[in-house]
Amino acid sequence: MKRLLIASACLTLWIFGLWGTAARAEDWKPIDPAHLAQKTPVVDPSADAEAIFWEMSLADNFGGGDPENVIRNYIRIKVFTERGKEAGNVELPFYNNGRIGDIAGRTIKPDGSIVELKKDAIFDRTLVKVGNQKVRVKTFALPAVEPGCIIEYRWTEHRDVYFYVPLTLQRELPVQQLTLRVKPIAIPGYDYRMRVQLFNGTLPEFKEDGKGFYLARFQKIPALREEPLMPPEDEVRQWMLLYYTEDLKLEAAKYWKETGKRAYDRYKDRMKVTDDVRAAATTAIGNAATPEEKLERLFTFCQTKIRNAFTSGMTLTPDELKKMREKKGPSETLKRGYGTFEDIDLLFAAMANAAGFTARLAKVTDRSDAFFKVNFADDYFLRSFVVAVQVGADWKFYDPGVTRTRYGMLRWQEEGMPALIPDPKESRFIVTPISKAGDSLTRRTGKFALDEGGTLTGEVRIEYTGHRALDWRYLLEDESPAKQEEFVRRDIQSVIGAEVSDIKIENFNDSAKSLIISCKIVAPGYAKRTGKRLFIPVSIFEQGAKPMFSDATRTQDIYLKFPWAEEDNLTISVPDGFELDNANAPQSFELPSGYGKYETSLKYSEADRFFVYRRSFSFGKTDELMRFPSTAYPVLKQIFDAVHKQDEHTVILKAK
Repeated sequence: MKRLLIASACLTLWIFGLWGTAARAEDWKPIDPAHLAQKTPVVDPSADAEAIFWEMSLADNFGGGDPENVIRNYIRIKVFTERGKEAGNVELPFYNNGRIGDIAGRTIKPDGSIVELKKDAIFDRTLVKVGNQKVRVKTFALPAVEPGCIIEYRWTEHRDVYFYVPLTLQRELPVQQLTLRVKPIAIPGYDYRMRVQLFNGTLPEFKEDGKGFYLARFQKIPALREEPLMPPEDEVRQWMLLYYTEDLKLEAAKYWKETGKRAYDRYKDRMKVTDDVRAAATTAIGNAATPEEKLERLFTFCQTKIRNAFTSGMTLTPDELKKMREKKGPSETLKRGYGTFEDIDLLFAAMANAAGFTARLAKVTDRSDAFFKVNFADDYFLRSFVVAVQVGADWKFYDPGVTRTRYGMLRWQEEGMPALIPDPKESRFIVTPISKAGDSLTRRTGKFALDEGGTLTGEVRIEYTGHRALDWRYLLEDESPAKQEEFVRRDIQSVIGAEVSDIKIENFNDSAKSLIISCKIVAPGYAKRTGKRLFIPVSIFEQGAKPMFSDATRTQDIYLKFPWAEEDNLTISVPDGFELDNANAPQSFELPSGYGKYETSLKYSEADRFFVYRRSFSFGKTDELMRFPSTAYPVLKQIFDAVHKQDEHTVILKAK
């Protein structure tokens, strides 16, 4: 409710033009000769480039157009080495309906001469990130960058007005000083005040500057070192959230109690059990006897009989979209036969309530962005929702609104996070379960034949379950059949380096079944011929794999998204005229601390002239997030290096 009131007030201010457009950014600041002569970094002695200063100013514009947040940036960087020249290649991302403008840049060479960035050297492009989130960027390369020079650029970012404003404060290079100026929104008649929350750092004092702005200075901010398989950036990068609230001293426990009660009141009517909902639940359950059987049938009904309005293949008219927005409630969703993610989840909750269960719509964090902050008295991080159903003394979680999730599993992004279960009296947080390694299985089978030149031919079948299947379904769902085949071909070629044909994809739309991909392959030179010998790597699907951890040391924590398992069952026929020279089996071993195991077997049938290779690998504990401190890196590296070494096992054949 508070955000609706604020938005309404902001629109009023915009209409009457009570807030003028902020002034244009100042011209370039003078260059300090000491900075031009500087030879070594200040923050990090090993830095190749370092920001001398970064100025960021945030105000809001409610006049002359749509209301927007306006963020002006100005950064000056000293380049020390050849590698530091990369700081001149700039990408400025912007999201949603935002835009970036007023870009200017220049290079000040060691002799003091200046080369300006030309307007036609600024480009737009689109990136596609994890989860197909589209991010646009402005890109440019500052001219004539060389060691010893100073580069500087400024830009203005325009965002739609949101009353949560995240600001990144840490870059890929060190910053000697960051000056942040913020002008809070002031709305007459509404007692909402700006709050500031800093994550992964120490907040300096904010002081009023007498011009309506609050000013803070951050000193010696280290560079963000990005590493493979690290936690989400918001978990490691220094950043700030500006937001607005009525009560500046609200305690977390009180806040969550009140938030849970409001959520219960908000969704109570949207889970209302009507006669048609009760009848649909009875029909869907049929002869199911146990609670699990009943819930599974309700889940299947909601996922298969009610279409998600925002998935591929769904096209709604403007009138249908209008009706969906206006007419809420499970009865309406049932009647329409389609709805939003939330509509479908609420229908499932209503049908579960009709069947005698207690069901609630629970809010949960998406941990692909950040982890839940229980002491933070705001629901900013609770952006996802799932259905919590009480089964006996336990709460279980379901998400039929996500079309391709399997019954009994959530998306990995919502596993292992506290979910707020609303209640009129005592709301509570219950941690969602983490799936077992075997729930996300990749099972690979293949029959192959090897010729005397080392070419491998055969048929491949790969079966995916759980999160592995969901990842593939998300990747392929909006693509044409030709594009789907291209993705599959590229993936298999990255592993085996083979020619791929006759690609088939099965059970794509049936989340209750494994996703199956099959194809034929031809891999010339797979086995290496040396004189009379053929050297055959037996773990065919691991030949293109690189070590999971290649760096000797680690700075960031290690973060693996979910437990997983792999099973290989392969048959390799050997060419005529060859006999076994060396076929010792790779080693099996248990992983430390109960995190899994690696098992292999290799058998050779001399009569039938083929090898049978089996491999099984699992990693991850049940109900434990796989976030490991950097101090655990040597142990993790040792584990995965040992797996990689065994996966490179080779059998030797000798010509008779």
